[in-house]
Amino acid sequence: MPRIDNDVKLDFKDVLFRPKRSTLRSRSDVDLVRTFQFRNSGQTYSGIPVMVANMDTTGTFEMAKAVGKHLMFTCIHKHYSADAWIEFAKENKSILEHVAASTGTGEGDLKKLKQILEAVPELKYICVDVANGYSEHFVQFVRDCRKEFPKHTIMAGNVVTGEMVEELILSGADIIKVGIGPGSVCTTRKKTGVGYPQLSAVIECADAAHGLGGHIISDGGCTCPGDVSKAFGAGADFVMAGGMFAGHDESGGDVEEKNGKKFKMFYGMSSSVAMKKHAGGVAEYRASEGKVVQIEYRGPVERTILDILGGVRSTCTYVGAGKLKELSRRTTFIRVTQQLNEVFASSTKEH
Repeated sequence: MPRIDNDVKLDFKDVLFRPKRSTLRSRSDVDLVRTFQFRNSGQTYSGIPVMVANMDTTGTFEMAKAVGKHLMFTCIHKHYSADAWIEFAKENKSILEHVAASTGTGEGDLKKLKQILEAVPELKYICVDVANGYSEHFVQFVRDCRKEFPKHTIMAGNVVTGEMVEELILSGADIIKVGIGPGSVCTTRKKTGVGYPQLSAVIECADAAHGLGGHIISDGGCTCPGDVSKAFGAGADFVMAGGMFAGHDESGGDVEEKNGKKFKMFYGMSSSVAMKKHAGGVAEYRASEGKVVQIEYRGPVERTILDILGGVRSTCTYVGAGKLKELSRRTTFIRVTQQLNEVFASSTKEH
């Protein structure tokens, strides 16, 4: 018999921060840099834990250069060759602290990843990325990666429940990507009916990970700087976004002009466009679980970076958190009514 979980589960749009007394005079007093030591690799990270998603329209070398100047992180998409990585590494040694090489779990992926890591020995981070992190094949691939690369920090996902977070950490992953279906170009929830409201997923998965000394990434669902803050407030160690970084000069794809306006293409990596580009098309046994949208051209990403970081700093001043690591301890979320929810969603779209 099917089981229904009647506990309330919430998305970012369902809550607001409750302001609290603060001794901070301005946003400039807030320290967004965090330092983590990872459970399985033993490595230490220091930087601003906002991540660009490893989609080929966002996770580019050009994007890594731009956000790396601000100590932010980029998960580079998996379709760059080892030679391309070598060229990037030659001129960007300092940014290698803030990038990860991505991989799938298909035939040849582990071999290609090994080529990249041997070619760029300074690279510390691996992102093992699949849509469904619940398969035994995926868990085994994480174990194989840990065995093959014992000193590298491994990110793995995506999952949305505490028990799977724990299994992946115990299998060798250091940072678990949390999120199924919240992304703006992901249609998994519509095509499969599978998913989990992102705020609740982050809260529950962070609790599970931190209990084992692991870390999590909130991946997807952020449409504005306030959502990034909510993910951190919910307990995420890192927050990953795709759509917020799409449409810029540093994003993948060409600029197209329609009716006097400029656009760039943005699509999910499970979309028919992505699968046609990288796998020759959509296999007969599967459905496309991503969509393609035209993002209005936004120019250089610098303005978006400052908008995100400024928004998170402002959140911290409202709740009295002098450091980003204090934000979750200072967070009280207020549930909003459906009517307010609709007004808030409408105003977000207008901006």
